[in-house]
Order: sequence, then structure tokens, then C-alpha cells
Amino acid sequence: MSERIPQIAIVLSGCGVFDGSEIHEAVCTMLAVEQSGCKYQCFAPNTWQARTIDHFTGHAVAIAGDEDNRNVLAESARIARGEVKDLAEFRAKDYDGIIFPGGFGAALNLSDFAVKGAECDVNVEVRRAIEESHREGLVIGAMCIAPVVIARVLGSKGISLTIGNDKKVAAGLEKMGARHENRAATEVCVDEENRIVTTPCYMLAGSIREICDATRNLVDEMLEIMDY
Repeated sequence: MSERIPQIAIVLSGCGVFDGSEIHEAVCTMLAVEQSGCKYQCFAPNTWQARTIDHFTGHAVAIAGDEDNRNVLAESARIARGEVKDLAEFRAKDYDGIIFPGGFGAALNLSDFAVKGAECDVNVEVRRAIEESHREGLVIGAMCIAPVVIARVLGSKGISLTIGNDKKVAAGLEKMGARHENRAATEVCVDEENRIVTTPCYMLAGSIREICDATRNLVDEMLEIMDY
């Protein structure tokens, strides 16, 4: 076991389940990392959201290009209490792992999977962070819908992932080259060869308690791969 304290990057996609990071997943991830004795730094791409949702009504109040639409980095700062860096500053050599919480921001802002499915594009800085992390041997974690972003970037390597048991999304993952494995809400899928850990979280979970369990399981498995 290494005596060095692992450094974990957490990549956010805004603030709020319908247009950014799922807040419970993001906060529970930070808590799990700290409780494991590790340190984290939040990052987010400095780009505009695909849309902004009123989370009380569920209706869109702005879309890309509107003057009152919101910035992903600025919104992510709400969750990180201002302690967030532009993803352009991320360097894999400074970290041992990188985690992507879910929320529709992963499928709208980090990528456009929600619009294009398996043919989606990935934000240029998000793609760079994932490719660099994989190349440098970091352990990559992703939850909820976020594994679709990992699949789009690394699917050609035959990686194994889970988003739970949604057949349509699983088919999208496999179209991108990834292998999907069904898992329950708090279970994890571990791809030791590619150093990737995923969990369904709110793709299946019904409570914040399950989210806390799932994120802790994900972090524990990541640390196991790191031999920490």
C-alpha cells in the first residue's frame, strides 16, 4: 500500500440534475474521497450549457446562444463552493484518479449524447482529460449517465462499463465499442485492465443513501486499483 495521499480530480458539468451535475452524486463523491483519506480538486469545462432548466418547473428557461444561458464552470462553482478550476488547467501527471459524477450535464455539456446518442461529440477539454488520464494510467471513475462520455472516448479499447440496466443506453455504449455489464444501483463495474470503475447511481437509485453507498463503493474500488 502506498503512503502517498492520492489526489483525485472531480469533473463537474454544471449544477443540477437536468442541465448539469447531479448534486447528490457530486457532493457524495467529494465526501467519499475525503473519508477515504484522499484529496480532491474540482474541475469543469469553461463553456456554455446546452440549456438551462428551472428545476422547480422542469421547463427550459434558456438554450445555447441565449443571453441568459449559464456557463458550466460558473455553475459548477456553486457545488464546489468556488473551489473549481477550468478543465483546461488539468494535467494528469498531478493526479492519481479522475471521477465524473452524473446528471444530464454529462450528456448535454460534457458531450451531446442526449442529442446524438452513440454518434455524439465530446467537449475538447473533456476528451483531452480522459485520453491523457488513460495514457498516464490514472484510475477513471464515472457514475450514472457519465460512462457514456468515457465510452465515446475510449470505447475502441473494448472497455467494460455499467449504467445500470437501461437497454437503450447500454446499446449506445456497445455501439461505441464498450462492453456493458448490468449492475444494481450501488454496485460497481470494475475494468482492471483499463483502470475504469463505474456505478449506476441515480440511473437506478431511489435515495441519497444509495448514492452515498454507490460513490463510496466506487472510490473504494478505485483505491484498490491504485493499491492504496
